[in-house]
Amino acid sequence: MKKRMLALTMAAAMVATTACSGGGKTTETTAAPAAAETTAAESKAEATEGSTEPVTLKIANYAVLEKGYEEFWTKVKNDYEAKYPNVTIEWVTAPYGEILNQVINMAGGGDRVDLIFSEMIWIPALEDAGLAAPMDEILDADFLADYYPNVLEAHSIDGKVYGAPLYVSPSLLFYNKDLFEKAGLDPNTPPTTYDEMLEMAEKLSQLTTDDGNKVYAFGQPTASVIVIGSSLQAFAANFGGTFFDENGTLNTDNKGLHDALDMLKLLDEKQYNPQNAKPKDLRNLFALGQLAMYYDNSWGYNGARSINPDVADFAAAAAPLKGGDGDGASTLQSHCFVAVDNGPAHNEAVKNFIQYVITPEVLNDYIATITPAFPAKKSMENMAALKDSPILNNAGNSVEMAEPVYMFPTLSEFNLEVCALGQAITVGGEDVDSALQSFETAVEPIIP
Repeated sequence: MKKRMLALTMAAAMVATTACSGGGKTTETTAAPAAAETTAAESKAEATEGSTEPVTLKIANYAVLEKGYEEFWTKVKNDYEAKYPNVTIEWVTAPYGEILNQVINMAGGGDRVDLIFSEMIWIPALEDAGLAAPMDEILDADFLADYYPNVLEAHSIDGKVYGAPLYVSPSLLFYNKDLFEKAGLDPNTPPTTYDEMLEMAEKLSQLTTDDGNKVYAFGQPTASVIVIGSSLQAFAANFGGTFFDENGTLNTDNKGLHDALDMLKLLDEKQYNPQNAKPKDLRNLFALGQLAMYYDNSWGYNGARSINPDVADFAAAAAPLKGGDGDGASTLQSHCFVAVDNGPAHNEAVKNFIQYVITPEVLNDYIATITPAFPAKKSMENMAALKDSPILNNAGNSVEMAEPVYMFPTLSEFNLEVCALGQAITVGGEDVDSALQSFETAVEPIIP
């Protein structure tokens, strides 16, 4: 099933051409007939190598507006400009929930950025807008080849890589060691299956905080947020569940998906799981000692720690749980760069920027202190930030087992309907079969 999902990801989402005329610059290579096999990438490299043409690089980046990230990106900008004095970086900013639409709307008005700091699940929309350039036309071949194969495939469509991930994460099980101990559980032995989790949850749900607040046993976000749709797909993958068959056709009639939704409903009925929660809500409850276990990507750890620094003392992480006949697989998420083809000079600057940032030298402290995450490249596997992390070290082989989400241009709309499905069987109290019928009706018009 993992191989099937990877193949679907490569085949489904990105079908429009990415060779575009933004910036009004093209490369014309004159060659004798015998040299006709020279690749476009080789021609582009020859045309731009050693270029000192002044370039203003427009980079869309929501993170420069967020507390804790601005200092890192300012340093990246200053250091890159010092290394490449012919390039000036201009940040294009908007809040997280608005940046994608802003980039697409700008392009519609003829103002194209050169690079986007992107969520992996934004790639289909960027490609559909004609903005995502194949990375083999931007990056050096040896740089691209250094990525783990399954990570590259997760960012590929139809055999072409469209995203250069800085780092990756599956959904991890975070848990509060202090609450485990308070409930008489071994704080160094988290559950590995949903059955074990339910046994522990029964004890954990009896706890209250020192000031009398309820402790929730388990958290899986279900609020109506695009990325939560991917989180719920990860939840289904724990049980071996999928939303699509091997041909990429919607098919909700599989045991793993039903098992996952039954579990989600059970967690709600037992009041183990906070209803209609966003990841930030779960991070807040976890930070305040009101949530014993919850699913989040690795970078969610710092969100909780920013609320309560003591999180560092009681938080631990483990691999996703195994449910039903599933093997505990998850889905893969990343923060990645998506390049826009604005001509040779800009592409050269984009290449140098990506290959400057995605290195152990630049990302080690970032991963250690700002965004705990797993390296996407083989050359980064021995970073101190990974080896010294109490969070990342306990995730087992969850990255290797992570499956990419099935990507297509209307993925965002689909993910919102997945959220609506989760809410229907929790907040709405619907039975799983009825909720799935309504879900299929809702998503039919948006599936390619």
